[in-house]
Amino acid sequence: MSAYPASSVQSGPPPMSEPSRLVGVFFEPKKTFADIAQRPRWFIPFLISAVFSVGFLYAFSTHIGWDPYLHKMLDTNSRVQQLTAEQRQNIFTLYSRIIPIFVYVAPVLGVLIAYLLGSSIALGIVKGLMGVPVRFKQVLSAYAYGGLPNIIYSVLATVVVFVTRNPEDFNPQNGFMSNPAALMDPMTASKFLYTVARYVDVFVIWGVLLTATGLKAAGGKKLSFGGALFAVVLPFLVFILISGALAGLQS
Repeated sequence: MSAYPASSVQSGPPPMSEPSRLVGVFFEPKKTFADIAQRPRWFIPFLISAVFSVGFLYAFSTHIGWDPYLHKMLDTNSRVQQLTAEQRQNIFTLYSRIIPIFVYVAPVLGVLIAYLLGSSIALGIVKGLMGVPVRFKQVLSAYAYGGLPNIIYSVLATVVVFVTRNPEDFNPQNGFMSNPAALMDPMTASKFLYTVARYVDVFVIWGVLLTATGLKAAGGKKLSFGGALFAVVLPFLVFILISGALAGLQS
C-alpha cells in the first residue's frame, strides 16, 4: 500500500484570538504585535477605546456637568474677558450647546483622524525614507492597539469623577493626575506650556512605546525599534507644538 503524504505543519505560532490580543498588548506586547503584523486588524481596538472614552465623558456630563468647566475655560481666555458681560454670556450659551455634543464626536472622529494621519506619516517615514516594506493596514493596526492604554486612563478618570470632593474643579481634559499639567494652574500658567505638559502623560508615553513596538513588528529585522520610535514620535511632536502654539494664540 502506498503511504499517505505527511500533513503539512504550519510554521510559527497559531493566530491569537481578539481577546488574547487585547490582553497581550499589555502583558506580551512583542508577541502580540508580531501576530498583529501578520494579521492586521484595527477596528475592534479603536472601537473599544472610543467606547471607554465616551463612557468617561458621559459620566462627567451627568455627574458634574459642563457649566463649571466652561466658566473656567472662558475665564482663562483674555480675549473673552475683554468683551462685555452680554457678549461673554452669549459665548457661554453657544458653547454650552455645542460642547456637550462635540465631546461625544471627538473621541470617535478625532481619534480616527489622528490615527489615519499618524499612520500615513509614519508609513511615509518608514517606507519612503527608510525603505522598509510595511503596509498601511499594519501601521494603522499598530496605532489602534497602541492606543489601548487610553482604556485604563478612561476607567481611572471615571472613578475620579465619582469620588472627587470638589466637582467644580474637575478638568475633563486632565481627568487623572498622570501628567505635569495636573500640577499647573490653568488660570495663570502659560497656555503653550500647559498644553504641552498635558501630552507629557504616562498613558500617552505608554501608547507611543506600544505603537512603536507594533511598527517595529511590522517592519521586521529591517526596522530597528529606534527607527520605529522616531517615525511615531516625530509627527506626534509636531502635533504637540502646533496645539501648544494655537492654545497660546487664544490666550
